[in-house]
Amino acid sequence: MPSLIQTQQRFSAYIRDPESNPAPDDVAPRRMAMYRELFYNNVESFLSGNFPVLRSLYGDGAWHALAQDFFARHRCRTPYFYAIPEEFLAFLRDERDRQHDDPPFLQELAHYEWAEMAVAIAQGEPPPPLAGDVIGQPLALSPLAWFLAYRWPVHLIGPDNQPQQQPPDATLLVICRNREDQVRFLEINPVTYRLLELLQAEPGKVGADYLRRIASELNNPNPEAVLHGGAEILRGLAERAVIGRPASG
Repeated sequence: MPSLIQTQQRFSAYIRDPESNPAPDDVAPRRMAMYRELFYNNVESFLSGNFPVLRSLYGDGAWHALAQDFFARHRCRTPYFYAIPEEFLAFLRDERDRQHDDPPFLQELAHYEWAEMAVAIAQGEPPPPLAGDVIGQPLALSPLAWFLAYRWPVHLIGPDNQPQQQPPDATLLVICRNREDQVRFLEINPVTYRLLELLQAEPGKVGADYLRRIASELNNPNPEAVLHGGAEILRGLAERAVIGRPASG
């Protein structure tokens, strides 16, 4: 007679992959089918809801094959449903062998959609708003602002726009939750990306310090022009709550 642990293992193995594993002998097939449908549908609907663009790129058969691959093979390290999208990212990165139906930008698009959700539910608040001259006061990057670099234009991908060739330039984005709890994204250039890197690495300096550092790195012969243009960038970031003043300031 199988032990309780053995029965549980057979039960869970069948739930994950009924094509490859026999059902427990002492559970009615109708009940096992019901359990299997309940568990799989919960996970699949969570994936569909959190990765709507990715879902829209697959036909029903290919999508369910992908969801079933994740459901059968990945071992989640958390019991929380809200963490399933991050587990799905780990599966795509570490376990999924690219299939014929998988687009070349699969991992990056999934990461972008996950980032939108992660910023939406992240703990924390934007920093206090700036008032006055952005050049002469200390600055801080919002904990709800993520700056991201992708090889593919993930923010433009959809059923009618599926690039097959990687563009020559990276796509640089900021995803931010503003003071109205709205998640917004902003496409940025390499200079703004570098500015945000400095703000993250060395918070609390005045705006002019960051811009002079960038002017030096660019070997720009006219630092004042960098200060002038950088001030416009900082004002735009402040309006979107990407930056503010340090909380203790």
